[in-house]
Amino acid sequence: MADISLTFPDGASRDFPQGTTPAEVAAAISTSFGKKAISALVNGQHWDLQWPIEASSSIAINTMKDEAPALELIRHDLAHIMARAVQEIWPEIKVTIGPVIKDGWYYDFDRNEPFTPEDLGQIETRMKEIINRRDPVTTEVWERERAIKYYKANNEPYKVELIESIPGNEPIRMYWHGHWQDLCRGPHLQHTGQVPADSFKLMKVAGAYWRGDSNREQLQRIYGVAFQNRQQLKDYLHFLEEAEKRDHRRLGKEMELFHFQEEAPGMVFWHPNGWTIYREMEDYMRRKLGNAGYREIKTPQVVDRKLWEASGHWDKYRENMFITEIDEEHANEKRMNALKPMNCPCHVQVFNQGIKSYRDLPLRLAEFGSCHRYEAHGALHGLMRVRGFTQDDAHIFCTEDQIEAECAAFIDLLSDIYRDTGFTKFDIKLSTRPEVRVGSDEVWDKAEAALEQAVLKVRNDFELDPGEGAFYGPKLDFKLTDAIGREWQCGTFQADFNLPERLDANYVGQDGEKHRPVMLHRAILGSFERFIGILIENYAGRMPMWLAPRQVVVASIVSDADEFVLEAVKILQEAGLRAEADIRNEKINYKVREHSVGKVPVILAIGQREVENRTVTVRRLGEKKTETVALDEIVASLAKEALPPDLA
Repeated sequence: MADISLTFPDGASRDFPQGTTPAEVAAAISTSFGKKAISALVNGQHWDLQWPIEASSSIAINTMKDEAPALELIRHDLAHIMARAVQEIWPEIKVTIGPVIKDGWYYDFDRNEPFTPEDLGQIETRMKEIINRRDPVTTEVWERERAIKYYKANNEPYKVELIESIPGNEPIRMYWHGHWQDLCRGPHLQHTGQVPADSFKLMKVAGAYWRGDSNREQLQRIYGVAFQNRQQLKDYLHFLEEAEKRDHRRLGKEMELFHFQEEAPGMVFWHPNGWTIYREMEDYMRRKLGNAGYREIKTPQVVDRKLWEASGHWDKYRENMFITEIDEEHANEKRMNALKPMNCPCHVQVFNQGIKSYRDLPLRLAEFGSCHRYEAHGALHGLMRVRGFTQDDAHIFCTEDQIEAECAAFIDLLSDIYRDTGFTKFDIKLSTRPEVRVGSDEVWDKAEAALEQAVLKVRNDFELDPGEGAFYGPKLDFKLTDAIGREWQCGTFQADFNLPERLDANYVGQDGEKHRPVMLHRAILGSFERFIGILIENYAGRMPMWLAPRQVVVASIVSDADEFVLEAVKILQEAGLRAEADIRNEKINYKVREHSVGKVPVILAIGQREVENRTVTVRRLGEKKTETVALDEIVASLAKEALPPDLA
C-alpha cells in the first residue's frame, strides 16, 4: 500500500500508509495523546478518528481542550445517546433525526402519547447509565440497498425515507453506540464514556412536523443542552433563569405597560405606563436627530400599488404586505393599496418634489414611520416580533463622495444613543456585494471602501460578511450587547444605488447636468417596539429614572400624613417629575412591596415625624437602606436625576 504524507499544524510532515486513521496518527505521536484524541481536522474538515485517510493531507488532532469540535461531538453524541435511551425504555417509539443546534441538540420521535416531565427525568437517568457503560462507538459505510433493508426489517420508516432522499453519490454511513444504531454523517466520539455525564440537561418537549411539512406526521421534539463541564451548564441554567426574570412580556404585565389580543395579532395595545416610555424615547430621538441635521417628515400609511410596483416591493415583498382594496367612485374601478411595510419609497417622493441641487446635499429626511408587515402568527413574540411597528427611520440623499462622511457621522450618533440608553458594547458587521446585484463593480468598489473607511475612523474592529449585502448596495449592521451578554441586531446603515434609479430621483450637479443621488437607509433603534422590549429586558424592568413611567410614589405611613403627601406630589410634579400619591389605608410595607414589583425607582414614605419636619424617608428600588432628607432637597436631586441624558 502506498504511503501518504500528513502535514501537522507546526509544518512538520510525516509519511503513513494509505488508509491510516486519525486514531492511528494520534497513537503514533504518543500513547497518552492517542487516549486524549477525540477527532481530527483533515484538510479543514471535521473528521472522525475512525475514518481512513486516503490521500496526502493536512491534519490536526483535537482533544477535549479544543472547545468548538469538543462541544460539537459532545452534543452530537448526546443526541444519539438520548435516542438510544428513549428506545431502551420504550422500544415501540420510532426515531427520526437529531441534529446539533446552538447550546445543545434536539431529536424528533414518533410516539402515540406525549412525553411528560417525569419521562424526561427517566430519560436523563438512562442516558447517564449509558454514558457510564463506556460503550464503544463504531462506524461503517454500507451499500444503499443493505441500509434500506436493515431499517425496513427494524420497522424504522423514517430512516428508510432519509436514505432514499440522500443523493446517489453520497455514502450511507452507519454508527453504533454500543448495541444501538443510527444513520449519521458523523463524526462522533470513540465511546459513550467520553461524554461528561454531569454537563447536560433535557429542557423541554415541543411539537414538530416530519421534514417541516405540516401535511406530514406530527412528531415530538425533545431539546437538550450540553457543555464541556458542570460549571458551564450551571452558568447556562442561571443565564436562562435571569433571562426568564427579564422577559419583557412578563414585566410588561407586572408593570402595566402593554398587552396583545387576538383581535389584532402582532399589534401593540400600549397602556399609559408603556406609552410614557415610548413618548420619552420618541422625544429623546427627535432631539438627537434634530441636533444631527435631520429634517423630520411624515408620509402616508396607505399607498397605491403603483408606487410599490415602481419601487420593486410589489414583486419582491408583496406576501409580507397588508393589501386594501376600495371602489373609487370617480373612476368606477377598484383601487388596490397597501399599508406601507417600509418608508423608503415615500421618502423618495418627498425628495422628488422640486428641483434639488448639489448644494442641498446631503439631505437627511427622518420619519417615525408607522409600518405594517405580515409575520406568520407563530413567529410573533411580544414586542420583539410584531406586525405593526414604528421605525426610527431616516434616509440620507447624498453624492458618492459624501458616503464616507455621512457613515462616520451616523456611527458617532448611534454610539451616543446606545451609550445614553445603557449599551456600552456593540459590534459592527460589514456585508459586501452579493452575486445578484445592481450597479457596476466600480460603484460597488467605491461604496464598500467608503463604508469600511468610515468604520475604521471610529473603531478598528468589525466583522466582514462577504456576499451578504443587499442587492442594491453594501450595508453595516450594528449588534449591541445587553446586561446578560445577549446580542441584539438593531442599527443598520445601507447604501442604495437602485431605488433612486427606479423612482427617478435626481439632483443638478455643479456641471448643470442631472445626476442620481445615493440613498442611504439608516436606523438606530430599528423599531421603537422592539427596542423598548430590549430596554425592558436589559434593565429587568428597572428603567433609568428618565425612562421610568412612574418615577416617584409618595406613600403615607399614617392617615394624618395624607395632606403632606398630596402637597409633596404637587411639588414633585411641578418640578417635572412623574409622581403619584399612595394614601390607601394599607401598611407601608405592603405599599413598598407593591410598588417595588411595579419597578418604581423611588418611594418617599411620610409619617407623623416627616410631617412635623417637612422631610421624607427615601427608599430606592433594590436597596434596603433608607435615608431621611428634607423635601426640597430630594425634589431638586430627583429633578436633576430624571433629566434625559441629552439634557442633563
